[in-house]
Amino acid sequence: MMGIDRIVILILMVFSHVGSTLAQVYPPGKPTDQRILLLNGKAHIGNGDTINKSAIAIENGKITMVKNALLITIKEADYDTIIDIAGQHVYPGFIAPNSTVGLQEIGSVRATKDYRETGSLNPHVRSAIAFNTDSRVTATVKTNGVLIGQICPRGGRISGTSSILHFDGWNWEDALYREDDAIHINWPAMFSFDWKTRGRVPNKKYDVLKKELEDFFMESSVYAEKKWEESNRFYAEKSPTDLRFEAMKEVFTGGKSVCVHADFVKEIQDIIEFKKQFNIERMILVGGYDSYLVAENLKNNDIAVVLRRLHSLPMYQQEDVDLPYKLPKLLKDAGVKFCLNNAGDMEQMGLRNLPFYAGTAVAYGLSYEDAVASITSSAAEILGIDDVVGTLEEGKDATLIVSRGDALDMMTNKLSLAMVQGRFMILRNHQDDLYQKYMNKYGLTD
Repeated sequence: MMGIDRIVILILMVFSHVGSTLAQVYPPGKPTDQRILLLNGKAHIGNGDTINKSAIAIENGKITMVKNALLITIKEADYDTIIDIAGQHVYPGFIAPNSTVGLQEIGSVRATKDYRETGSLNPHVRSAIAFNTDSRVTATVKTNGVLIGQICPRGGRISGTSSILHFDGWNWEDALYREDDAIHINWPAMFSFDWKTRGRVPNKKYDVLKKELEDFFMESSVYAEKKWEESNRFYAEKSPTDLRFEAMKEVFTGGKSVCVHADFVKEIQDIIEFKKQFNIERMILVGGYDSYLVAENLKNNDIAVVLRRLHSLPMYQQEDVDLPYKLPKLLKDAGVKFCLNNAGDMEQMGLRNLPFYAGTAVAYGLSYEDAVASITSSAAEILGIDDVVGTLEEGKDATLIVSRGDALDMMTNKLSLAMVQGRFMILRNHQDDLYQKYMNKYGLTD
């Protein structure tokens, strides 16, 4: 056994190493007023269209032109910088819904985990203010093309309120794309896992837990209505302010989405009825393993799906082993809006695999451009930021990536350039630095 003195010394050594490595972060890109032209790359617009030889002009952080380079005359005097990206691919920056990146650094160190609060009903808890722009994890994510995330709280029945941020800011205010975009509900599970029988058993408290959620929404709607009347001076005496109910007010006006996390058919059917009961304008199903079984109902009720991680095993023994890979194609054929996410074990570090989930969907029937849309334009539309990002179109933010190869293929995803709001990003992370360090040590070349 180790003596206490040796243990203390070891702990100090570990934390001093963690502290020194965590300090090695890369600054955000600097704004530029240059007129920039990306020329001759294959542009995947994000809406299903492609341009094999594109000309993409950027000025003051915005895309000012996206055209076929073969059909226009390029005047060098019109641009300060022309970057020839012939043979490379251009995509809108990839978007990660339902993510906790930036809220946890080291899973085994409790002090670095900041994604949940105590209590069950916490709509007023805001993830944005906990987002760590100096996270070393986000550096490994954006070098694979994931530039924007919906940063979400976890735990409880109502986890809190998410915000949408990009991964190249000095602080969370700099990184905001949309503040407080949605509240997140963990719908009661119809079944729980029984360790004795090694199978699923019905949740006897399902109806009680569902009623608790309904009661909270009823109280929230009454509070919101009363506050609206107070603001119009219908009430002489104002009721006290409740932060939880205040956070819910925009749910009933359509200002906030309601992201409901659930997987199974009966849960999804109850969620649809819940949407009707409280007249919720914007509802998103997160997870949605059985969503393809009730696709028509989801489509008719305008509920989009943020699909569970594709690289997963089936939930039922009788299902096809490749069912998770086919879910995007099944939903696309049914006309249901969907996008992809990476929630689950090691989700922060694994978020860099998001584009490869889209690549897997291509291998199992989804068209390539639809797969690109599932992590760009579809994700932007579902999250409500499609007016500024998600496609390579004139007037939108210059938030994009350039890859030397197919960015949906893990063997060829090699970014040569990335921009957020027109700022060039530093495409380095500590893993790349270590790789180069030892390549140099042994005189090897990439």
